[in-house]
Amino acid sequence: MIQYQFKIPTVSGQLDDQIQAKIDHKTKPPGSLGQIEALAFQIARVQKTVDPQAGTLHHYVFAADHGVTAQNVSPFPAEVTQQMVVNFLQGGAAINVFAAQYQVPITVVDAGVAAEPFAAHPLLADRKVARGTADFSVEPAMTEAQWQQATESGAELIRELCEQPENQFFSFGEMGIGNTTSGAALMSAVMNLAPALCVGRGTGANQQTIDNKVKVIQLALKKHGAQLQTGAAIMQHLGGFELAMMAGAMVAVAAAGRLFIVDGFLATAALLCVSKDQPEVLDYAIFSHCSNEQGHKAMLEALGVSPLLQLNLRLGEGTGAVLAWPLIQSSIAFINNMASFESAGVSQEK
Repeated sequence: MIQYQFKIPTVSGQLDDQIQAKIDHKTKPPGSLGQIEALAFQIARVQKTVDPQAGTLHHYVFAADHGVTAQNVSPFPAEVTQQMVVNFLQGGAAINVFAAQYQVPITVVDAGVAAEPFAAHPLLADRKVARGTADFSVEPAMTEAQWQQATESGAELIRELCEQPENQFFSFGEMGIGNTTSGAALMSAVMNLAPALCVGRGTGANQQTIDNKVKVIQLALKKHGAQLQTGAAIMQHLGGFELAMMAGAMVAVAAAGRLFIVDGFLATAALLCVSKDQPEVLDYAIFSHCSNEQGHKAMLEALGVSPLLQLNLRLGEGTGAVLAWPLIQSSIAFINNMASFESAGVSQEK
């Protein structure tokens, strides 16, 4: 049975005492910067230095369509995926605005949009596996070969960048009508939770649509249950090409010893699949926010992590991940530039 099998380096604790000492000797009461201190510690630990660097953040938006939309699981028509990709390329989406504000380069990836290939564009990476997945309530969302292609395409996108020392951080978003149904199915299968606890309103579904999403996922879990033994198999049977590609990118970043910022519900669902097979990937993940989707909080609690922000976001595109970038930069600035008690001549606590 397929599974994620990347070589992820173990994060060493060799410098833990030195990193913590540097944090504690800043001119502040111990722990008074809260999560900013924990974030600085994580980054320094992964980068194997007491002087971590922010470098450049690279953001990717993976787009694909979902065959399960045939089951009326979304209030929006499937062609919105294609239309939003055009919007991304024209610079008109929320993620474009935030990325431009923080000078974050963005790449839009056609992972499997149900349309003709897009015209060449500086922001576009054409990695189309197929024109959308199959309807996972009827058959596996993708074949093993398609899962492999999507996973490797995601990994390949970032490998060359990881060879350059200035590229320390990556973030990922998604676009795909019907993908919250896929995300809820992934969550339900990995966490062994009832679909009703995983399904949310997504792009604004009414109660009738929510009830239908639950039934569709229940049917899929019953149909594929015996095959859902690994995170990779769960992704193959229930995921989307954009989510599989994102998962491949995440685990490749970890394999390169770099950090990635996790967005909301769907990005966390993709990461859940990877972490089921390779839990060590979580050492390299920074969780940006808790979204307004009911299942996201449960996933974060199961992973034992505290996100940086709570903004009731439910847009996707990686918007929460990019919004968290200034906090990450601040955590690095604090550990590197804030005075110590000794350098400032400030007396410490008795």
